[in-house]
Amino acid sequence: MAESRGPVVATRAGRVRGAVEGPVAAFRGIPYAASPVGELRFAPPRAHPGWSGVRDAARSGPAVPQAHSRLEGVMGPRVPDWDEDGCLNLNVWTPATALAEGAVPRPVLVWFHGGGWSSGSGGWDWYDGAHLAALGDITVVTANYRIGPLGFLHLPAIGAENLGPQDQGAVLRWVTGNIAAFGGDPALVTVGGQSAGGYSTMSLATDPATSGMIRRIIVQSGPLGLPPQDPADATATTTAYLRLLDADREDDQAADLDGDPGRALRALPWQRLQDAYQRLADGLDHRPGDIAPPMWPVLGGPGQPRAWQEAVAEGALDDTDVLIGTVSNEMTAFLGTDPHARSLTRDEALAMLGALPGRLGADAPLAYERYEARHPGATPARLYTELAGDRVFRDGGLQVAAHRAGRGLPAYVYRFTRRPEPDNHGLGATHCAELPFLFGTFATFPDAPMLGTVDDHDHDLARAFAGALAAFVTTGSPNGDGLADWHPYGTGTEPYVKHFGPRPA
Repeated sequence: MAESRGPVVATRAGRVRGAVEGPVAAFRGIPYAASPVGELRFAPPRAHPGWSGVRDAARSGPAVPQAHSRLEGVMGPRVPDWDEDGCLNLNVWTPATALAEGAVPRPVLVWFHGGGWSSGSGGWDWYDGAHLAALGDITVVTANYRIGPLGFLHLPAIGAENLGPQDQGAVLRWVTGNIAAFGGDPALVTVGGQSAGGYSTMSLATDPATSGMIRRIIVQSGPLGLPPQDPADATATTTAYLRLLDADREDDQAADLDGDPGRALRALPWQRLQDAYQRLADGLDHRPGDIAPPMWPVLGGPGQPRAWQEAVAEGALDDTDVLIGTVSNEMTAFLGTDPHARSLTRDEALAMLGALPGRLGADAPLAYERYEARHPGATPARLYTELAGDRVFRDGGLQVAAHRAGRGLPAYVYRFTRRPEPDNHGLGATHCAELPFLFGTFATFPDAPMLGTVDDHDHDLARAFAGALAAFVTTGSPNGDGLADWHPYGTGTEPYVKHFGPRPA
């Protein structure tokens, strides 16, 4: 093997050549399943047929087709790099020394991106795992999974049923069968993710089909307050989506949407499918701060057999190490600079709270009054933002932690509070704000409002945050040499939550 050309690793599908990047060997764009095109569109993931020779794995593969993210105003824009053909790929970063013969296998972090089940890619430089792999001496895996209509169209008759979660399960099976060749330990796998990826993490860890492959979980800003989609609602959404596709028919490709929808949908260019999805999203009756996309995991389907609350209550996580957390101002990313959201009246805020996932309903006025007492002088917009952020993102994680504490099981909970400077949009520590600190990828977020100016204190914060999470991947505890003490969440009146960044005023 010519090391000057990059290390070669043999997977079950074929050999791949990566690149050495300092202390880390990187392997990007590795197929973990066959391309979901032609007859495999809207089908569960199939094994890749393999390849001969050595496949170049120095560059990321294509993202899953998607529209631009609605969080671009917070995180920054992406240059389109999507293509349906070859989109089911993953990336591996491992300490270069882990590839040596006889090396001790490294703990593995499999991390899933967010994006509201409608955008994102594990191959984007935002989520480059080299820094984290080197910092923690761990193996890091990121992956694509089908999103938008390609991943969440609910049409079981043609095989389209929670395909995104099924892809994630295929990623875990690939890791189980292949990660040892990259120096990783398949018996010591942590699954993590942020936002939709955090929600996916909880689903994978509580699904009997995948839970046995998972030792630990890291849930970052998972919208656990959003229940899985009801099958009847998902069917109604599919009907509306097919109606849009039929309305813009320009040829005979969609002629069988009623008689043979599978054949017709597989014949259409993915751009047509995505355009109709975008029109579907635009046509929804959105309220300011509404985070639900048109399509997301459906209850009872593959990868989502039951709600996480039921599974946790029945002990699904009792043998799994848990670390979970949020940022302090989750909802500001979704409200953005919307002038209507900033000028909400009390009645409007209460109406919006009553419409949140999980339904505050009659409890909305009482909950609002509690937050009003806690934040004297706060505007209705701020009170809505605080209460909605807690209901959608924070409370579910605390429920998991409290359940574990009551059973004598540790759970580690964090709150990321670092605000950007300057903060011209009043974002605070908004949704996604911790990502550059976990991956050490500050330079890939140029001019991102959520980040602002980065100084030495931020680099120290990144080492503390990423170091603690990497320690958890290794040992099941976020404590270690050079790290500040982090106690498990407790059962007392003030259970412990670790803060990263200044405590909010």
